[in-house]
Order: sequence, then C-alpha cells, then structure tokens
Amino acid sequence: MNTIKISGAFFLILTIALFSSCSAKKDVVVAHRGAWKKNNLPENSIASLRHAIDLKLAGSEFDVWRTADDSLVINHDAHYNKLLIEETNYADLIKFKLSNGEKLPTLHEYITEGKRNNKHTLLVCEIKPSEISKERGKTTALKTVEVIKKLQAEKITGYISFDYDILKQIRQVDQRTSLQYLEGNKSPKEVNSDHISGVDYHYSFFQKHPEWIKEAKDNNITLNVWTVNDADVMDWIIENKFDYITTNEPELLNERLKIKE
Repeated sequence: MNTIKISGAFFLILTIALFSSCSAKKDVVVAHRGAWKKNNLPENSIASLRHAIDLKLAGSEFDVWRTADDSLVINHDAHYNKLLIEETNYADLIKFKLSNGEKLPTLHEYITEGKRNNKHTLLVCEIKPSEISKERGKTTALKTVEVIKKLQAEKITGYISFDYDILKQIRQVDQRTSLQYLEGNKSPKEVNSDHISGVDYHYSFFQKHPEWIKEAKDNNITLNVWTVNDADVMDWIIENKFDYITTNEPELLNERLKIKE
C-alpha cells in the first residue's frame, strides 16, 4: 500500500503510541496558542506552551512567521507591536517584550521547550500564509520543517495552515507528517486526494456539513475543530467523536469530557 495514502491513519496510530500515557479525558484537547487564558499568560508564549504540557494536553497549537532577515518566530498576528513581522528584522522585534517579560520566541526556542519533559503533548505548528507572496509562504514552510527536523522533533510535531499550497509543499518533503487544512472549503475526500492527513475547520463548517464527519472517518482523515470555547458546542463535538478539539478553554473542555465519560 502506498505510504502517502495511509499517512493520516499512520499518524493517528503513531500519536496514540507516542502519547499513550495521556489520560483518556485529555487526549482530544488542543490548547489554542498554548494554555494561556486561565492564568493570563501571553498567547503563543513559552509559558503558555509549558502550561499546556504540564496539563498533559493532547496538543498545543502555535503560529509561525518569518521575519525580514529569515528568523522564524512565534506570533499569531502578522504584526507585532505594530511592526509587520515579514518586513522587520528579528533584532527590532525583540526590543518589545511580551506581557510576562518574555521576548518574542523563535521557532528553535519554542520547539526546544516543547521537547522538554514532554511525553504527552503534540506540537501543532500553524504556518501562516505570507502577506508578501505565495512563494514566500512555501519557503517559510520548508524552513520550518528544516528546523523541526534538525531538532529531531518530527514525531511530536504536526502542521496546519490556511494555505493549501503550504501543506502540499510540506508533503513533498515529508510523506509521513500530519497535515491538517484550516480553511473549511474542501471536503475530507478532496484533502485525502492530495494526501493531506486531516481537516481542522471552524465548528460551524461541520454544523453546515455534518456529512463531512462521517466522510472523514470513512477516509481515515483526522477530524479537528477550532476554536471551541462554548460548553454546548463542546458537548456536540464530543458526541460526534472528533479526534481533536482546539480551544482557549482547555480546563472547561476537560470538565465537559469528564462529564461525558
């Protein structure tokens, strides 16, 4: 059987094996930009990543941009302190601290921390589409994969993006890694045909297309959903047995999962 075509199923099996010590009620919870909200930590900070790992969550999501001088940094928005990241050198960005005193982390620093004392938490790497050009975004993807491989973190890292071409670019250089598409404009069968491992859509897309839930399961496509902060929506997703649920409220989601056990 072709290795690429079973990549989604392979990754699910691999993830279960790697994180088998994770408790059942936590094995679907992905912290959105780290576990930051309850303790008022900066989003995408080292501290929020560490808290997600300490909570033994299934995953912790983070966002990657490339600076003007080719540094890979972790931040959600295209701007940091009103500076456009893609047009600013890293040295100028780190003049401004995060709210907890941390500097803007590099990908290397973030992944290094993500490996430390971590036997449970998948690092969910969102590569942001470039606002300069499609090609720049694809190059950023390749540089990101290169850093993660250099740090020997491939087995605990998966990739997500709103840019479909970024995911296809990664698949060309890594046939086994988990790739999940975010945009919500393709069916599970469509992403499967391009060897993308999963769909990670806003929950409203699954409510509009409930048939996609079964279609994903029938095609061994990973089902993820974002960003779920409402208890009623959490309950609906739990009942439909999604593989992962991305949330700003991991503690609340753990409570809902415990009730549903």
